[in-house]
Amino acid sequence: MYGRIIGAVCAAALAGAAGAAYPERPIQLIHGFGAGGNADTVSRLVARHLQAALGQPVVVEIKSGAGGVVASSYVAKAEPDGYTLVMLTGGHTVSAAVNKSLPYDPVADFQPISTVTAFPFVVSVKADNPARTLADLLGTARAKPGTVSFSSVGVGSTQHLTGELLAATAGVQMLHVPYRGGAAPVQAVLAGDVDVLVDTATVAAPQLKAGTMRALAITSSKPWPLLPGVPVAADTVPGFQVYSWLGIAAPARTPGPVVDRLHAALAAMLLDPAFRKAVNDIGSEPSGSSPAQMRTMIESEITRWKKVVQQANIAAN
Repeated sequence: MYGRIIGAVCAAALAGAAGAAYPERPIQLIHGFGAGGNADTVSRLVARHLQAALGQPVVVEIKSGAGGVVASSYVAKAEPDGYTLVMLTGGHTVSAAVNKSLPYDPVADFQPISTVTAFPFVVSVKADNPARTLADLLGTARAKPGTVSFSSVGVGSTQHLTGELLAATAGVQMLHVPYRGGAAPVQAVLAGDVDVLVDTATVAAPQLKAGTMRALAITSSKPWPLLPGVPVAADTVPGFQVYSWLGIAAPARTPGPVVDRLHAALAAMLLDPAFRKAVNDIGSEPSGSSPAQMRTMIESEITRWKKVVQQANIAAN
């Protein structure tokens, strides 16, 4: 018994010492998406602020593939010492809902640190589409089930599940048309091949400003500053609300003092006016959390998306 007590005291002392000394070398910040995209842009903003706060280089590294699964798997298996972090996205919970198996546990294998941004999706149509409002669009879908189509960046993507959740909440059937990402979903709507674009404000805004597309609704709980005048979807479909998010996590079993140091640095970053402006400029809003709140959010999002996957009969891998 005394041996166990001494062991526990020594472990706690070592963890405290690690936290006091941390960081002593460069930190890797991993994400699993393309260069120049939302995750990459925010990762580089976060890296710059963490580097200033912690006094060590924070190097962003891309490990793309399988919608972020490759990056998450890499970090889940890394040493839990605070020197390998991951920028998780809303796709982390979607992957957990869609895939029958993953090379990691999406909750237990990670130590959440804090969310950093949140952003909604925009429901848009081509400028000459007869639907002037979301109610018009859903009315057509209700009258002619399966004839109104919506695009996404792929089966099982957050955009896909957002469209399916909108249809399910409104009690209509819509046809999903997946693309491989990039500009293809936007081009499909502009060409008239697909009726509806479900995507981020960052993706939709250039077409909306150019007048080639028209926003019918935003999936946030309140009007979005980047798109003034666009109505909230919940005004037409009560209870419908979708945000995606970005957040920092470490491998499970990362020492508490290290988690605390990282969380404090991120909390200060989220109050920095320059960071807030940079995030607003790409169509997102700064959004922090405690580690416990981020874990609870991940768990609840997985549960919600699993219900959508089952209702829409989306094939899992």
